[in-house]
Amino acid sequence: MLYDISDKKKFLKSQLSQKRYQHSLNVAAECRKLAEKYGEDPDKAYFAGLLHDVCKEMPADVQKQLVLDSGYTVCREELETRSLWHAIAGAYFVRTEFGVEDIDILNSIRFHTVGRAGMTRLEEIVYLGDLISAERDYKDVDKMRKVTYISLDAAMLEAFSFSIKNQVKKGGLIPPCTVEGYNFYTRLVNAEKSKTDKK
Repeated sequence: MLYDISDKKKFLKSQLSQKRYQHSLNVAAECRKLAEKYGEDPDKAYFAGLLHDVCKEMPADVQKQLVLDSGYTVCREELETRSLWHAIAGAYFVRTEFGVEDIDILNSIRFHTVGRAGMTRLEEIVYLGDLISAERDYKDVDKMRKVTYISLDAAMLEAFSFSIKNQVKKGGLIPPCTVEGYNFYTRLVNAEKSKTDKK
């Protein structure tokens, strides 16, 4: 598949605020770098990163309708959390409006907010690329960037912990797939540690 981005950039520019458009470009650039480091297709990663927030600034009712039309399995916690709709809506929109059939790209967009257990390398890259893109300035972002370029597994665990703590602080709902993702990467990282300890 050829990742034609010029028309996608034009579309994003017409749909997103300048700040959100710049974020999309930053995430795409970060995804390309991570793909180069971790052996993924850099063009595919750039494309997925570029489009991850395609529906972010659409009206809430439009986002929700796309979620309901998508046919994706959507848990109650996602349906009740407006800030999560854009990811599900985005995957469906990219499939129906741009004709993207690549399940890896679609899942990268679908799960870039909630995560899940057993994410593909590309899904991990888009999830982390969104979290460490150039304009991000939350507390500990430098630590997150550093970990991401050392180990994807460790970075994913760090990211899930960060996300869950954040939701708890805000009194938000936590989708089961996020909890499953946290448990999945905790097991992976612990297994790595015990291997290292045995050496």
